[in-house]
Amino acid sequence: MKRREFLASSLATAGLGTLLAGADAGAQESGSSPGRQFYELRLYHLRRGPQTELFDRFFSQAAIPALNRAGVERVGVFNLAVGPDSPTMYVLLTHQSLESVAATADRLAADADYLKAGAEFIDAPAANPAYLRVESSLMAAFAGMPKLEAPPKGDGSKTRFFELRTYESHSKKANKKKIEMFEHGEIALFRRHGLQPVFFGETLIGSRLPNLTYLLVFENREAHDRNWSAFVSDPDWNKLRSAPGYADAEIVCNISNVFLRPAAYSQI
Repeated sequence: MKRREFLASSLATAGLGTLLAGADAGAQESGSSPGRQFYELRLYHLRRGPQTELFDRFFSQAAIPALNRAGVERVGVFNLAVGPDSPTMYVLLTHQSLESVAATADRLAADADYLKAGAEFIDAPAANPAYLRVESSLMAAFAGMPKLEAPPKGDGSKTRFFELRTYESHSKKANKKKIEMFEHGEIALFRRHGLQPVFFGETLIGSRLPNLTYLLVFENREAHDRNWSAFVSDPDWNKLRSAPGYADAEIVCNISNVFLRPAAYSQI
């Protein structure tokens, strides 16, 4: 049967080893520690109108149930609230191992219920595609936060939103130093001031390398502004950021962030 592969931009099983071989040794060591999860972050660029409706039907009715059956524990689906290239849907897949990353596409391809429920999306013709393009990155969880921390369900007010931040560095050594900074104090300071993390990931494969990415959740915009303000004025934070080797100018060359709203069917 001819079909569009849902995970067309995923790592194919045969190519995973080759791609990881190109990553630096430190990143591979990060990814091999027992108990640490891997995250796939996927950006589906869409056209407004029918494509967004098709995407929601596909993920809510076909993709998420099938991914769960395939061993992907949680699937987060988010609408872009503030950021470039709207509409873009952000999809976060939580994997327990690299084997899961490599095998998921084949597991979906063998899932008859998935192929039937998702046929409208999977079999979309070239003249009327299901999406414009997909971007993908693979991350290894930080040792200091080895598993995703899904926030409790909100109060239904629809004010909850997520902030996705990416820190780029000029070298892998600098990237590792920024990860060290997070693990040796910065994550604890985040928690102290209500900057609730969902995950921290070192990007192994993706664009704009080397970088790290993390996701925070807030109940509303007021909490976001209040908690960030408390964090940046904390004397312990200012002491940490002035420690030798931890200054932004030494280890971070660019920071980008977007604001996301969870889809009604998102598992995060």
